[in-house]
Amino acid sequence: NIVKASNVDWTTEYLLPIISIKIVSNFSEAIDHIDCYSSGHTESILTEDLNRALKFQKEIDSAIVMHNTSTQFADGGEFGLGGEIGIATGKFHARGPVGVNQLTSFKYLVNGNGHTRKWWIFTSCNKTTKI
Repeated sequence: NIVKASNVDWTTEYLLPIISIKIVSNFSEAIDHIDCYSSGHTESILTEDLNRALKFQKEIDSAIVMHNTSTQFADGGEFGLGGEIGIATGKFHARGPVGVNQLTSFKYLVNGNGHTRKWWIFTSCNKTTKI
């Protein structure tokens, strides 16, 4: 059931286990593609080249930039922030009274070794199934 990706795929969030893949000819083309289509939330690179990973993390302007780990870890609970109540991709998003904490913008750099996150399916109000 593989379907060739089109330009609309780069701006679609499926909310399903679906991925869109673009094969690029070089690192610069990959960075340009991400710069054009990124939501600014989470990006990840899979590479054994540590220098390339560090360059990727430096050049990508997203809130979370990962190396060799699943983007499923881009979750407030996984970062120890408690339950996620919202997502902000802007660099200044405070509203109402603003103190020093509200003026802070974060960029998380996450490194792994092929880590993935377990999927949980909620089958009813009281039962969950791990897959």
